[in-house]
Amino acid sequence: MTPRPWMPGDGAVADKRHAPATLRNRDAIAAVLADWLPVSGTVLEVASGSGEHVVHFAAAFPQLAWQPSDPDPAGLTSIAAYRAEAGLANIAPPVALDAASARWPLDSAAAILCINMVHISPWEATLGLFAGAARSLAPGAPLILYGPYIEPDVPTAESNLAFDANLRARDPAWGLRDTDTVKAAAATAGLAFAARRAMPANNLMLLLRRT
Repeated sequence: MTPRPWMPGDGAVADKRHAPATLRNRDAIAAVLADWLPVSGTVLEVASGSGEHVVHFAAAFPQLAWQPSDPDPAGLTSIAAYRAEAGLANIAPPVALDAASARWPLDSAAAILCINMVHISPWEATLGLFAGAARSLAPGAPLILYGPYIEPDVPTAESNLAFDANLRARDPAWGLRDTDTVKAAAATAGLAFAARRAMPANNLMLLLRRT
């Protein structure tokens, strides 16, 4: 039976959570990851959420080791359940990781992937993500972001404006971020903007590299 649809911020606890968007976007994301991920090493996924993305990517990229993480104990339970069901040797047990923390449970990674966190968390989490990536990545290694953003000089889709309003109603600290602000904060932390890909449903993928 498919678990009840869920999004970050929901308080209900279940062994397996289901984020419906993962089924719609995972193949499109994987197509970009094929161009941006390294050929080997450990990919740290920050804010793995339900755990549905990491099992899909681990199957698609078996040459890479995948380390899921989340700050929410219920999220860790869901990730562990999907991991056990998938039975893939290249997915490590999930670890508790708060992106805003100055201390992460991993010292290094070949790449970092963060899907749909930047707009569903306080800005401090994004700043922490950039600081943690700068500590964990070797020069040239990628931090890959996915989600909806506001781009200067590019009209924002009505659906994204409505989503932004909904997020801010749920939590005033949430909301779609301006890409120029994101790039500037990343640069301050030691991460250079390298590429942008337009994605379905008015989302973007942004590639940052450790300088």
